[in-house]
Amino acid sequence: MDGELNAHEARVLGVLVEKDFTTPDQYPLSLNAAMSGSNQKSNRDPVLHFSEAEVHVALQGLQQKHLAGGTQPMGSRVEKFHHNAAAHLGLDERELAVLAELLLRGPQIPGELRARASRMRDLPSLEALSQVLARLMEKGYVVRLPPRAGSRSERYAQRLAPTLHPDGEPEPAASPEPAKPTEPAPAVPRLATSSSAPRPALEDRVRRLEGEVTELRRLLQRLAESLGERLES
Repeated sequence: MDGELNAHEARVLGVLVEKDFTTPDQYPLSLNAAMSGSNQKSNRDPVLHFSEAEVHVALQGLQQKHLAGGTQPMGSRVEKFHHNAAAHLGLDERELAVLAELLLRGPQIPGELRARASRMRDLPSLEALSQVLARLMEKGYVVRLPPRAGSRSERYAQRLAPTLHPDGEPEPAASPEPAKPTEPAPAVPRLATSSSAPRPALEDRVRRLEGEVTELRRLLQRLAESLGERLES
């Protein structure tokens, strides 16, 4: 799933899922509502400012990737947009809520992730969240990250898209922790440090260099004599 979405598409997909769960009476969303949801200051990290054109392009991209669709309600001239994430990604409602929260706020520790995702679908305990995260990781949509410096809590991040920083620059999609070796690495032999240790290769190189220096001095001596000069010793 790495790189399937760009950062704009990820934010808009998260908004569609969130609004589907939290404000079903206002869902599907118009282009303007999708833009407002993408730029709102609560439950977003980072807070961004997408233009209407950027949100429109993101919606088109989601439709091309079968993650969203558009409808024209009867009697309305405004097109509305809905997500197809549950069907396309094969997720249940809890999995979809957790993934949407990661799309909207980036990497999070379990406690804050559970509190925020519970706005959309009930997660009664950290154990329930752990089960959801395990399924999402098995499907390749979420990855476990190491704790931040000074913290002992692991974090979880989505793998569908890079995240956007406040300056608009993307950061690559999260990657899994390197696999820990199951067996201890073989010991690396220590180099001998004693001055009496045999080092034939080094000794041969020194002898060769000394010979080259001697030959160079002989050639310089001959050159000096031909010029009537005396080579300083």
